[in-house]
Amino acid sequence: MTSRAALATLAALTLAAAPGDAQSRPFGTLREQAATQQRWLKQRMETVLPKLLRTHGIDLWVVSMREYNEDPVFSSIVSPTTFAARRRTIYVFFDKCAASGKADPGDGSCVERLALGGTSQGGIYKAYTAKAVIDNPAGGRNAELWGDQQWLLLKEVLEERNPKVIGIDVSRTHAFSDGLSAGELEGMTAMLGKKWTSRFKKAEALPLQLIAARLPEEEVVFGKMNELVHSLIARMFSNEVITPGVTRTDDLVWWWRQQVNDLGLGTWFQPSVSIQRRGATGATLGENPVIQPGDVLHCDVGITAMRLNTDTQHNAYVLKDGETAPSPGLIKALANSNRFQDILFEETRPGRSGNEILRATRAKLKAEGVEGTMYSHPIGMHGHGAGPIFGLWDYQDGVPGRGDATVIPSMWFSSELQTTSTVPEWGNQKVSLAQEEDFILGADGKPRWAFKRQSEYHLVRPKVTQ
Repeated sequence: MTSRAALATLAALTLAAAPGDAQSRPFGTLREQAATQQRWLKQRMETVLPKLLRTHGIDLWVVSMREYNEDPVFSSIVSPTTFAARRRTIYVFFDKCAASGKADPGDGSCVERLALGGTSQGGIYKAYTAKAVIDNPAGGRNAELWGDQQWLLLKEVLEERNPKVIGIDVSRTHAFSDGLSAGELEGMTAMLGKKWTSRFKKAEALPLQLIAARLPEEEVVFGKMNELVHSLIARMFSNEVITPGVTRTDDLVWWWRQQVNDLGLGTWFQPSVSIQRRGATGATLGENPVIQPGDVLHCDVGITAMRLNTDTQHNAYVLKDGETAPSPGLIKALANSNRFQDILFEETRPGRSGNEILRATRAKLKAEGVEGTMYSHPIGMHGHGAGPIFGLWDYQDGVPGRGDATVIPSMWFSSELQTTSTVPEWGNQKVSLAQEEDFILGADGKPRWAFKRQSEYHLVRPKVTQ
């Protein structure tokens, strides 16, 4: 997508609501959002999917599911107005150019997209019905076949196209690639027979990378989402919301939930706000402490819009009377976390596994004398998204399987990490500064922030007495 088109998308989203309503509908009306998402879907089906089928040697990919037991890839392959499968829905993707040995012209015409038991999704799929008369014990027309009879329809598709390799979503490692339920696999195997089941191939990387890959036009919206998150955090961590000595952490949690709801947005997890205080521990602070001057505040928040998700962690400091800034030790603690982010950017590039990036990043941090842990992850269609993870908080030497997946261009990540620093002004008490910012790994393979990162504390002023 050209930069001009990206700017046009941003302008359309900004102006979609009537004057005065932009704040209440930051991404336009639901109808306008759906039109944008449908355009994204068409582009992904025509540009991203064909390359992945070729890359992973899949002639025909079968995605089969039943209502309310959808494959994790479902939301990445259907229209924004489709919320669940119906009865049994089988999507079939056939690379007819690869089957015939023809070169892919790159216009999406090589991949035939069929919906068996589903709709065309606004023209994305061809709704496929049986050509031959099939004995249907349930009666009715062939177009209304459902249940186990649909496997006969799939068998007809296979007989017509004769694929050599049939991809199915089965994986013991990646949840995003394990969408074919045991019952679906059992029924499909019984009805298709050995001729076709012998051509099955676990297509682990295909759904994983289809879900993970993002479009340039989506990046524009994602940047706007992150900008909104930053502005909401700045309000939450200010005297607009916090009165030191009165406001509790749960007050901020529910302020966030209400603000997100009032904007017509969602969130994929319950936000959290926590406190670090000189001379105090979590046990002494309790579950819902009152915010006091001198506290270091931390939040973990996110929003959901247009099937996209954000994940952000920021820190604030509550100034004491006479203070204009946090102490040098606290400022250094935040700088240490920023440095960890810098190292992560230095080590993240396509082709490397999450475990390789984790080891290289932590080795550099240790060499610089900083204590820290990393648990960064992909983000996008899911909060904890498809693709390689860079550690878990309790797996700092690598994560078998999930950490072995590799980074690809045009992915989004959350740089979730923390450093632990000694603060002299707090009697050498250790303070953990956790930060999380979403970043984009562009088509050029270079990382950049979706919006920007936090490099200074949000400041809450002392309570003004009359």
